[in-house]
Amino acid sequence: MKRGKLISSVLATLGIVMISIALVVQSEDMTTLQENKTIVTKNSEVALKNMATSANTVINEETTTEETVAEITPIDMEIAPASVIIPPRIEVYEGMTIDELAAKLNRNLGTGYIAGKGYLIASQCIEKGVDPYIAVAIMLHETGCKYNCSTLVRTCNNVGGQKGAPGCNGGAYKAYATLDEGIVGFIDNLYRNYYSKGLNTIETIAPKYAASSAWPAKIRNYVEQIRAN
Repeated sequence: MKRGKLISSVLATLGIVMISIALVVQSEDMTTLQENKTIVTKNSEVALKNMATSANTVINEETTTEETVAEITPIDMEIAPASVIIPPRIEVYEGMTIDELAAKLNRNLGTGYIAGKGYLIASQCIEKGVDPYIAVAIMLHETGCKYNCSTLVRTCNNVGGQKGAPGCNGGAYKAYATLDEGIVGFIDNLYRNYYSKGLNTIETIAPKYAASSAWPAKIRNYVEQIRAN
């Protein structure tokens, strides 16, 4: 009888111990679950913050771009630089590449004020569809730069005898801030007022560009010199 009571007591004690162990394990599981939940929550919050930051960055970048574009001052086409990059190995004019054409023009620009501007002239002419030989021929004739550039060129960077504002020293001929601007403005003028209107030969350009009946023959002579050099 005593032995039975002892066994019952032991079993009861073991039951209590097992229940206690189960409660402890459950408690630990709940703690772990809670900790994991906390970690997941924190990670989610971080991820959400990162997403919000990225979204704000994109929005700010787009806003900045739009504002920047809105604030850009329109470029005067007469002083706009060449905007097209011409591949150096592509033939652009009479079987020549842009570099070969530039070198040929440089050989005809002399050693004075406009020397070395062959690439700028070539790239602008090819971009705008203006004959580079005719452009250089007009420059050489109108400014005397085949020998010694005129005062209009050296003082006001006007390489084509163009009229307009602002006037060079208050006169009728246009002044440019730099030689590059003067060259770009001259070629752009040829494009806008002549080539774009179908006036793309010496004979069709002449009546509008110059009053002298001898002008076409002189320009043609310069063109032949440039082609042969």
